[in-house]
Amino acid sequence: MSTRHLLDPELLPFVDATPSIDMSDEALLDARAGYSEMVVMGDADALGVSREEIFIACDNAPDVRCLVYKPKDSTGKRPGYVHLHGGGYVLGTPELYDVFNLRTCAELGVVVVSVDYRLAPEYPIPAPLDDSYAALAWLHENAEELSVDRSRIAIGGESAGGGLAAALGLKARDEGEYEICWQQLTFPMLDDRTGTDEAQGDPQVGEFIWTRASNQYAWGKYLGDSPRAAPQVPSRAESLKGLPATWMLTAGLDLFRDENIAYAQRLMTDGVAVDLVVYPSACHAFQNVVDSTLNKRFEADFMESLRRGLSIPD
Repeated sequence: MSTRHLLDPELLPFVDATPSIDMSDEALLDARAGYSEMVVMGDADALGVSREEIFIACDNAPDVRCLVYKPKDSTGKRPGYVHLHGGGYVLGTPELYDVFNLRTCAELGVVVVSVDYRLAPEYPIPAPLDDSYAALAWLHENAEELSVDRSRIAIGGESAGGGLAAALGLKARDEGEYEICWQQLTFPMLDDRTGTDEAQGDPQVGEFIWTRASNQYAWGKYLGDSPRAAPQVPSRAESLKGLPATWMLTAGLDLFRDENIAYAQRLMTDGVAVDLVVYPSACHAFQNVVDSTLNKRFEADFMESLRRGLSIPD
């Protein structure tokens, strides 16, 4: 059954030009090459932003590469945001989100740390979460030098980056070392059960871009032989109490729709303040249609919610 008729017409050229491919080892290599060709770097100087590549030293692990964005003309204490890129835990780099991170920094006056975490299958869990936690620690430990207010640090990301941000929220809560005030989760990849025979879900989701087969391939590579458990699989956490206030955006035709809504409901049940937004005619990665009405709505919603979450004055 096709769900094409339910898709926003502005997204049709995108899905036609980006056919869904069930991931495999061979397809992964092709996809990584394709992602590299998609990188477009923004003009940091034109936006009044400095962009710096840093490497965070870690014990018994490679240094963690990050891109750090700082507003040039900001004075006083400013908020911080740890960004984790999408790509199914097996793809992607911070550069793919450079333009949007530049805008986030420029519009909100926030210091953005975008993490080039290690990818599966070369580095399954716990490596990606360890890298993300190291970046959160670096931001806290260098807050004075960066003029960052430690009480106003948010985390977030898209797709697998959103899932990794949710995992980071759980780890930070359990470790009790570093404060997080807000989670900014864009159609996060949260539950390894989605797309299995036992959890096929609504047949109206998962036709475009990211399929059930791709989801199971990616989770298998990310988890390897490790137990399927929290924090790496956020939806398997026994309790979500004590997590930061959360903005959750999902799409009506996205494979992750129902796991996103279920996670948001669990957060609410456990006493966490949640803004849940569902775009009914959107699919996974709809923001790639930059000039679409949906993406313009997303960018406005994203900036407004992160501004609110970080207590940034209008």
